[in-house]
Amino acid sequence: MKQISIMGSTGSIGTQALDVVRGLPEELKVTAVAAHSNIRLLEEQIREFRPALAVVYDQEAAWKLKENVRDCDVRIEAGMEGLCEAAAFSGADMVLNSVVGMIGLRPTLEAVHAGKDVALANKETLVAGGALVMDAARKKGVKILPVDSEHSAIFQCLQGRPPKEADPENRALERLILTASGGPFFGKTRKELAGVTPEQALRHPNWDMGAKVTIDSATMMNKGLEIIEAAWLFSMPADRIDVVVHRESVVHSLVEYSDYSVIAQLGVPDMRVPIQYALTWPARAPSPVKQLHLAEYGALHFAQPDEETFQCLAACKKALRRGGLAPAAANGANEEAVKLFLDKKISFLSIGQLVTEAMERQEDAVCDSLEAILDADRRAREYVHSRAENHELL
Repeated sequence: MKQISIMGSTGSIGTQALDVVRGLPEELKVTAVAAHSNIRLLEEQIREFRPALAVVYDQEAAWKLKENVRDCDVRIEAGMEGLCEAAAFSGADMVLNSVVGMIGLRPTLEAVHAGKDVALANKETLVAGGALVMDAARKKGVKILPVDSEHSAIFQCLQGRPPKEADPENRALERLILTASGGPFFGKTRKELAGVTPEQALRHPNWDMGAKVTIDSATMMNKGLEIIEAAWLFSMPADRIDVVVHRESVVHSLVEYSDYSVIAQLGVPDMRVPIQYALTWPARAPSPVKQLHLAEYGALHFAQPDEETFQCLAACKKALRRGGLAPAAANGANEEAVKLFLDKKISFLSIGQLVTEAMERQEDAVCDSLEAILDADRRAREYVHSRAENHELL
């Protein structure tokens, strides 16, 4: 039985991961859970799954939870230190990191340093700190297993590449192709997007996700972050990672080999499939979702993304080419801009403008420490707020 610590257990990925655990009671056991502040749901999870450790990032909420679960045999911790303890928890074999935002970087590093395999759904970990995380994972001999549907698809398609001894320089691999749903605004012009509201941007056509990730999908920042993440996960340069818009979200991503054979991974759009694969790898367990019947779709469609309209995608590509701390700046700026948009303090188009500006303002610098990453992140956020306060945005 694999013992798992789930960070972000009350969020979209975390709740679906627990659904996977329910379906595989003989194979998976939850020994630690962590959430931001939703203690109502966290208490329900504690009573159902009986973890040894539960963490609440919000200190005041943690005290309330501790009082509510006095009758349960569970230890309650709080704050960033608590998250790091859940990440390095001795009672877990694997950590599922599904917290949202830069808050997930330090716990990922703690899990790696503790020798835990990491099922990673926190994009920002590799976007901002890919060099640190992957170097630490190599040194500790731990696996970083992708949870995002696109990266899970690539991971599965790469099972078809030649063994390392036959292709030590990985020449057989030509290109990674990430699919994008296009979000709710595919085909729209910048003029049509000028007055978009948060309510409109939160109506994703295919996926049920948290607010921040859903807005990222609407701006295509999500796909930009995934390009950077894929570069680190699969050791691929920016010019060999492409994006294609695929509205049906049935083809989750593709891999092209040097003979131009293309292998794709398909399935119904349900995050429980890639979550389960990460948790049970290298085994495959019975699916928690329905079978894919292509005849029900009739046709699948593909299109080029519009990087001029969806400025965030172009900004992330540029950040990846620049390297260093540029991706951390782009990510930090986006997190703050999304918050401001959801609070109706800036426009939808301002998100891409702020991400681009903050990324371009970041000086060329090596990404060689957690402190440097956090500093670049902080300065990008400060820049976003100063620009928003000056009312000079689109």
